[in-house]
Amino acid sequence: MHGEYKVQGGKLVVVDFDTRDERLSNVQVSGDFFLEPAEALADISGALEGLPITVKVEDITLAIRSKLRPGAEMIGFSPEAVAIAVRRALGVTGTWRDYEWQIIEAPPQRPAMHLALDEVLAREVAAGRRGPCLRFWEWERPAIIIGGFQSLRNEVDLEAANRFGVETVRRVTGGGAMFVEPGSAVTYSLYAPAELVRDMSFADSYAFLDDWVLKALNELGIDAFYKPLNDISSSKGKIGGAAQKRFSSGAVLHHVTMSYDMDAQKMVQVLRIGREKLSDKGTTSAVKRVDPLRSQTGLPREEIIRRMKETFASLNGGTAGSISPEEYAAAEKLAAEKFSTEEWLRHVP
Repeated sequence: MHGEYKVQGGKLVVVDFDTRDERLSNVQVSGDFFLEPAEALADISGALEGLPITVKVEDITLAIRSKLRPGAEMIGFSPEAVAIAVRRALGVTGTWRDYEWQIIEAPPQRPAMHLALDEVLAREVAAGRRGPCLRFWEWERPAIIIGGFQSLRNEVDLEAANRFGVETVRRVTGGGAMFVEPGSAVTYSLYAPAELVRDMSFADSYAFLDDWVLKALNELGIDAFYKPLNDISSSKGKIGGAAQKRFSSGAVLHHVTMSYDMDAQKMVQVLRIGREKLSDKGTTSAVKRVDPLRSQTGLPREEIIRRMKETFASLNGGTAGSISPEEYAAAEKLAAEKFSTEEWLRHVP
């Protein structure tokens, strides 16, 4: 069996082996990576020898780390990269651990740039120029983000939005409008190869891609649960919602916004649908804040995000990453030509 994995920004890892009695045998690891000392290559191959063909990425990684001699340096590749190559040789892909995830933090961006970065990063993942990643958003200014198929005039009171200095933009995904201000929400995007959700319906993939954040919220003391089709909720009410787009080029974009501490009185002035939702509950005049994450954890927003990152990495792996200058430039161009234009914003008037 033969498997290859090219580390994003690194080197190629190749694994060849036979199987005997449903275990790996005659394992050979090769590639254009660097390794010191050279004898450590035998440690890596030896760690794989005899592993069951059902072995998981995390178990392969642990086996390599435990066998690798002290002081050995793997340059341009990692135990995780070898594990992915093994799984590919076995014909097994499509789990979180079959990829090397990056967790991206970036400075606050204007609304149109966030939407452009979503599209650029998803297409970069699809093209294989970057590995899958998780990006947390920071908002530079207040914004209303309407769904790709919503009517602008039906959703937004533009006069009120302009009065409050709230910028209105339209995203590529479906779903409902959301109102955010700096520090009022936790927003993140996942950019993954389409094969991660291969053979899943949209409904199934929402639950699958949101499972890690439910675990993170549970660990924070919130009894969070998934509410089909795309809501994250708790016994005390809705926490947030997700939206998704699958690009024909081979990537899935999945983003989520959860309320940390939102000004509900302002929301009902700028969002028409917000008035109706709160009015239906008879709470328009009473509700001043919508703050499920703050009130149910008592934690600062930054600490919640830090804990979410820890949970993601513990479940799926993940190292710190960043957005390249080329990706920023492509996003700036896309923001100017698409997401900042009146034509895009008003294509469903």
